[in-house]
This record gives sequence, structure tokens and C-alpha cells, in this order.
Amino acid sequence: MDTTQYLDIFIDESTEHLETVSTQLLELEKAPDEKSIIEEIFRAAHTLKGMSATMGFTDLANLTHQMENVFDGVRYDKITVEPDMIDILFEAVDDLNAMVEDIANGGEGKRDVQHILDYLKAIENGETPHHHEQEEKASNESDSELNIDETYDLDEFELSILNESKERGFKNLKIDVELNEACLLKGVRVFMVFDILEKSGEIIKSNPSVNDLEEENFEYTFSVILVTKEEPEAIEAKINKVSEISHVKTTELSFDKNTQIDETTQVEETSQKKTSKTESQKPIEKKSENKPAPKANQKHNHNKTIRVNIERLDILMNLFEELLIDRGRLEQISTDLKHKDLEETVERMARVSGDLQNIILTMRMVPVDQVFSRFPRMIRQLARDLKKNVEIEVIGAETELDRTVIDEIGDPLVHLIRNSIDHGIEMPEVRKQANKPEQGVIKLEAYHSGNHVFIEISDDGAGINKEKVLQKALENGVVTQEESATLTDQQISELIMSSGFSTADTISDVSGRGVGLDVVKNTIESLGGSISIESEEGKGSKFSIQLPLTLSIITALLVELSNEKYAIPLSSIIETAIIEKSQIYHAHGKKVIDFRGKIIPLVYLKDIFDIPSEDEDEYISIVIVKKGEKTAALIVDSFIGQQEIVLKSLGDYLTNVFAISGATILGDGQVALIVDSNALIK
Repeated sequence: MDTTQYLDIFIDESTEHLETVSTQLLELEKAPDEKSIIEEIFRAAHTLKGMSATMGFTDLANLTHQMENVFDGVRYDKITVEPDMIDILFEAVDDLNAMVEDIANGGEGKRDVQHILDYLKAIENGETPHHHEQEEKASNESDSELNIDETYDLDEFELSILNESKERGFKNLKIDVELNEACLLKGVRVFMVFDILEKSGEIIKSNPSVNDLEEENFEYTFSVILVTKEEPEAIEAKINKVSEISHVKTTELSFDKNTQIDETTQVEETSQKKTSKTESQKPIEKKSENKPAPKANQKHNHNKTIRVNIERLDILMNLFEELLIDRGRLEQISTDLKHKDLEETVERMARVSGDLQNIILTMRMVPVDQVFSRFPRMIRQLARDLKKNVEIEVIGAETELDRTVIDEIGDPLVHLIRNSIDHGIEMPEVRKQANKPEQGVIKLEAYHSGNHVFIEISDDGAGINKEKVLQKALENGVVTQEESATLTDQQISELIMSSGFSTADTISDVSGRGVGLDVVKNTIESLGGSISIESEEGKGSKFSIQLPLTLSIITALLVELSNEKYAIPLSSIIETAIIEKSQIYHAHGKKVIDFRGKIIPLVYLKDIFDIPSEDEDEYISIVIVKKGEKTAALIVDSFIGQQEIVLKSLGDYLTNVFAISGATILGDGQVALIVDSNALIK
């Protein structure tokens, strides 16, 4: 069977299942008796094993199978969950991830994992399994009597069903099926047999279990207990029509008061091979799980979702951006022509394309959980290495963000979390002396607000020693003595993200944070976001990151400077105003205004962009923009209006143009430059 067409789906789904196993292992360590956790892990591992075996990746399947045995032991209380065991299971997950990555890179997923397999087998065998032994009932009345527990582990509910069905005139049949030894796709034959039996009556139990039959973990024989009103011969005839079936034997079962099964009616004797017990005879807890065709039953659910390559979504987004530019052009033409029908059509087109835009943007959205999910494991490992006791609290993992932003934000967050553990959270004994709980807490929170997503990373650690930070900043020339006198506590905290501040020797000198935070800041600002820090010494720190929901389509305010048009992103604008010239003051050699009781510096965009200036009017138009807590007033000639624009790069030749983040094409075909207001706020 050619499986190459399923490779992409296999890689995606394997990654998802491994993430589930990894996340739930952490939960299992905290709550080892919680059965729902182990059920979820078992399900993910079981699915991964089946997929790997089907695709022919034997190393992957073998390791997952051995892990599954351990999870099964935990599930039935034969194995106790301990931190060392979790370590080994995490190591196994790492190996599985490496195999999947190898497959994604065109390899065969081969890896030497014998030591892990040995360890997992030791875990499986090391504990004394709790065997569910039942007293064997002997009877001398008939040699053909079969004790129920020899092949089936029926619970009271299932026994009562069989007894009641007998009383109501149903037949309880044990059906033994043998496949040809040359049979390919045994699972398919089993499915076909189960399909026939389900139409004939109610399946109570199978041996081996349904999962093992689905995954072809049996030799060539299996048996089923069926409650039916049909005659055994009729059922046999139906099963014999399935190809690759070599033999069928039906036995009618009856129960005596000691819950024994008597084979009272043997429809067909056989000298051929008896049904063999398989190595895996795991009891199935719920009757409903014994339905043999979950794949068929769930088929229509799977059809409701579809995996789409992100490159296709990028192409769709680019085409829509072109459509948006043309929409702007049409709106301009219809305004100029004042043609009623044209205006109505363009208005309708604007509405439809607005809905289309929302759908495309939603399709590109993924939960930040894709990034967050890797952190609990990282924190556990780093805390163990540093001998610290750290707990992570994740809030709002379902908050959605554009895929392109998600791809970029992972590394900065990793850096911030490592800093919180390494330099923020104190050692347990230090925390104890400070009357804090020995376990430190790192809180990771994401939420939407307007057109932005906010991600906050807070810890209850030592906080930032502002005196040492300021001293270090002065030594390194990050700030001057004069500037240092005017800095607020928050501004001092944010000095640790200055490029000149983060040098190697600060690790030991500064109690607050380590190195490389300037890189974090640059990455976030390159995404059109911002980062701020709040810290209280002895109480902890909070890093707040603000990110745009999407990067390519933004709402902007169009303004005019002489005859040139510029766009200022609406996300950074507080408000617009028109003021009199007499309201401008001079302070420290700079022009400022007193706006709503706050002194705001003025920025003349004409000077910044070197635009010839004409005589100014008595009144001037200003756009007040913000960057974190700081503000500035940009002076423009006039406001044109608010518009959705497509952000286009200036290309390789015009990189690093001061205060310009890109360009857009307007409705009249003109190109307007997009102002980067962050660069204008000092």
C-alpha cells in the first residue's frame, strides 16, 4: 500500500499526539490517581502506535507500544507513578519527537532506543502486577463446559445482560473466526465481520479486545460473544461470505447459577486450530467501547475539519490584499463619478469583501497554546536542573493569534520564562527565609483587547533591584547622570532591555535578570508590538507583551504633508486634535504642548521626512501617538480619514529607512508610506 500521500497528515497528527502525551504527563505527575488523565495519554499513544505501524515506521511503533504498556499498567493500578518514571517517559517522548522530525525531513524514522525500551520494560515488570484472579469453578457434568474467566473477563453488568437475554428468548453465541494465514489487511476483515454481527445482534465482548483487533495485534483467530435472535447457521453463512475467512465455529452459551458458560449446542465441530489466546487480553471497562467500528462511526466528524498548508493560506491572503487595493480604487472612482448604481455595487462589494477578510483572518488564527504547550515541560526540567521548586499557571491558552505572529513569538517567550526561573524565582531556602512559599509560581496569561493580543509573564520571585540596574546602566553609558534623575521605577526596570545594558558580566552583578533581553524587545517591536515591565523588589516581576492580531492588513489614519500622503497605524494613535500655535511651549530646548494636563513633545513630520515647508496657519493639526507609557504629538497638514490598508514591504533596497515601516497602495493608485510612530518616540 502506498502511504506517501498520507505522510503530511501523519506528521501533523503525530506531533499533536506527542504534544498531548507531553502535556498530560505533567498533569499525571501532579495527580497520579486521576484516571481521566491516563485515559487521554493512553488514547494518544494508542493512536500514534496504530498510525506508525500502518505507515511502516517500526521503531516509532515499537517504542510507542512499550510506552502504551506502561500507561496500561498505570491505568489498572499495577504501576505507581513516580518522578523518575516520568523522566524516562519524557525521554521516550523526546525520542519519538526526534523520529517524527526525521520522517518530516525525508528520513525513515530510525533511531536506537533500546535503552529506553529496556527501561520501560523494567518499569512494566518491576512492580508486582495486581492480577484479577477469580476462583476457578470445576464441574464434572460435562467436558465441554467452559469457565467464563478462561477467555473473557465479563463484569456484573455484562453477565446480567447475557442472563436476561437468555430469559427473553435471545441466543448467546460465542463465535470463533479464523482468517487465512496469507490474509493481508486483517483489520479490514475484522471490521467486515463486526459489521455483519452488529446488524445481526448486540456484541457483548471480543477476544482479543477491539483495540487490539483494530491494530491487528492478533495472530489469525478471534472470538466474539453475540446476543442475537438469528440462527447460528444464518450468521455463519454471512461471515463465510467475507473473503480470507478460513473457518467459522459458532457455539451457543448458557449460564448456570455459578456464572459458568455451558457449550450446549455445538453447531459445527472442528479439528482445525482452536482459538488461541493472545498475549493481550485486556478487560474493556465499558460496554459501549466494544463497538468495533469507531473509525466508521466518527467518519463524518473528521470530514468537518480539513488541514490546509499555511503556504496556501499565504497565497489566499496575498490575493485578497490585491482585491482590497482594487476595492479602494473602485471606491475612489465611484466617489468621483457619483453614479448611483456603481456606488451601490461598490458599497455591497465592500461589505462582502469585509466579511471575506474576517473569514480569511480567522482561518489564519491559531491558539497561543501552540506556543504555550512547550513551556510546562521546559519549566519542570529547568527547575530540576537549578534545584528550584517552580509551578506554572497558564491562563487563556485558547486565545488566538495570526500564524505568522505565533511562529515569531516562541523564542522571545522562552527567553523571558528562562529569565524568570533563573534570575527571578529564588532558591527554596531563600524563599522560606523571606516568608514565601517554597514553590515559586510563574503565571502565563494571554487575552484579547481590541485589535491586540496581550501576553503577560509574571513571577512571584525576587523582583528587579533598581539601584543595581541604574548603577549598571550608568557604568555602561546606557543613560546619563542627568537622565537618570528623571526616570520612573518602570523606566529603570525597562533599562534591562537596552542593547548596551545586556553584557555578559551583568549575570552575576544584577540580581534582577540576565542577558539578551534587548533581542526579545527587538523581535517584539519588529512584529509591531511592544513590551513593558512592572517589578516590585521582593514581590516579583511582570513582563507585558502587546501584539497585533495580524500583520498584513491594518487600519490606519491617512494624513497629508504638503502634497504627500502618509498612513499612521490606528493601533498606536490615542487621538487627533487641532490646536493653536500659541499653545506650543519650549522646554529643555524642545517644542512641547500641554495637552489635557500632560506635557507632550512635538514631532514635525515634515522635518523628519525632509518635506519642503510652506507658511504655517494659525492652527496646526496633531496626531497623538503612544508607545507603552510614552506619548508624542505628530504635526501634519491635514487629516484625510481612516482606511484599511495592506502593509507592503519596501523591499531589500530600502531597509532601515528611519520612521517608515512599509508602504501601501491607495485607491487613486498613489503609494503612501506607513509611519513607524514607535521610532519617533524617544
